Amino acid sequence: MMQQIYPAPYHHFRFELNKDFHFAAAHYIPCEDAGKCRQVHGHTYFANITIVGNELNDSGFLVNFQDLKKLIHQRFDHTLLNEDSLFDDQDSEKFPTTEIVAKTVAEIIQQHLDQLPNKPKCIQVFLRETPTSYCVYRPISGANLS
Repeated sequence: MMQQIYPAPYHHFRFELNKDFHFAAAHYIPCEDAGKCRQVHGHTYFANITIVGNELNDSGFLVNFQDLKKLIHQRFDHTLLNEDSLFDDQDSEKFPTTEIVAKTVAEIIQQHLDQLPNKPKCIQVFLRETPTSYCVYRPISGANLS
């Protein structure tokens, strides 16, 4: 993966961890306004996940890098995103657009983090869909980030 500089979210936590990974997936946007994106097509998505926290776990990690990749890569790699239960062709707030995929990735990661004793937080997902198109998703400031 090419070195990439990502937008740095502001926070007051002691530790910040970033994990880059990619996954290949197809999707379509079931909306008349989506133009060519209404047809099934694929991307190699490149993601950067930003995790923060004040406490490390018993292994000295904020969170294990491998766990972050597994949560997303094993679920979405070489799939049709529209077939995943987290997306819905009938609800525009659940179409697998880049924005909604980034938000969904953040939610999956945060559900995992909430189970950890040191309670790290996912504060940013950078998701590149093409070489020229990407989305940055951040949960609403103050939303359970203490």
